[in-house]
Amino acid sequence: MNTQISYLPIGIIKTPFSEISNMPIQPTGAAKISGIIELNPEFASGLKDLDGFSHIILLYHLHRITGYKLSVVPFMDDKSHGIFATRSPARPNPIGISIVELLKVEGNRLFIEGVDMLNETPLLDIKPFFSKFDNRAETRSGWLEEKKLVDIITVRSDQRFEK
Repeated sequence: MNTQISYLPIGIIKTPFSEISNMPIQPTGAAKISGIIELNPEFASGLKDLDGFSHIILLYHLHRITGYKLSVVPFMDDKSHGIFATRSPARPNPIGISIVELLKVEGNRLFIEGVDMLNETPLLDIKPFFSKFDNRAETRSGWLEEKKLVDIITVRSDQRFEK
């Protein structure tokens, strides 16, 4: 399959992180870290009624990642796993996903908490988080089942996925 796909950013995510090293690796590890989404003005009317949601799902381009590996040692383990069994940023399509808390909407700006992405990250899409649809009671977490959940709060990124 040689289908060419391209996306244009709908905005930019502003965060306090200018370097990949020492960033939180998931939003739960960045619970009180604030950021601002600056949506391109032509998309501002698409924010209507979003302020009624406590959380939103962000899809974004991992703009500082070049190349990928099909087998990686993720931040939460010391063993190698297939890329699709991890959330490693070194992916064939460098797309990130985060669920963040939405604090408020002002014009084309969204104030958020729980940011785990670099400053100036290109935003591809915003979706509302629906707890009745997006939560799952009966789940398995593969190799992560063996890991301590508290680690996610203290684990920070390093240079392992930078080129």
